[in-house]
Amino acid sequence: MEISFSGLEQEIGYIFRNQDLIYEALSHSSYANEKKKQRHSNERLEFLGDSVLSVVVSQYLFEHYQDLPEGELTKIRAALVCEKSLHKFALRIHLGDYLLLGKGEAHTGGRERPSILADAFEAVIAAIYLDGGLEAARKHILHFIPERIPEKHSMLFGDYKTALQEVIQKNPEEKVDYRLIEESGPDHNKTFVVEVCLNSNVIGKGTGKSKKEAEQMAAKEALALMGYDE
Repeated sequence: MEISFSGLEQEIGYIFRNQDLIYEALSHSSYANEKKKQRHSNERLEFLGDSVLSVVVSQYLFEHYQDLPEGELTKIRAALVCEKSLHKFALRIHLGDYLLLGKGEAHTGGRERPSILADAFEAVIAAIYLDGGLEAARKHILHFIPERIPEKHSMLFGDYKTALQEVIQKNPEEKVDYRLIEESGPDHNKTFVVEVCLNSNVIGKGTGKSKKEAEQMAAKEALALMGYDE
């Protein structure tokens, strides 16, 4: 095979016996379409990988968080296997560097696109599962699962606003507001500064390239001041 994936194999700590499997796992549909019948895309592997991921994560949570009810386990699993989380996991192993994309997709930022990276991450899971079995896939997946899930597990994946709201809801009389206090820069590269207030008292301040990002950073600061660490 003219393409080597040894760099990725080193990243994930797994050597494929069947190199065709990792080749297919990294083949985006745009690449497969360019190659026509010579290449399958990773869509079928993504389908299988999604199921393997769900089983492994479900068993892990079931065994390690025996005091949590079904509803909480479901929420945590959803947070761990959502596109946003899988995108972050893919970035950790530089998966975008190894993707096989069509020329158009490559030129329009496909290597950084969260949906493409998340799908490829699931496809790689399936490739490992088919090549080395469930235990090999489990070992790979558990590298990305935190050993300790914070009480406010939404903080794990950058949803600090939700985590802050969950804290505040313990006291129904309390009210949280986000206020945009500064906006600067040209239209294509603006910077926003937001304050988060609890009953009119400023409890956090954040900066971001969008209002939403600034609000998340303000909520993160507020949580830190309240003693809720990531």
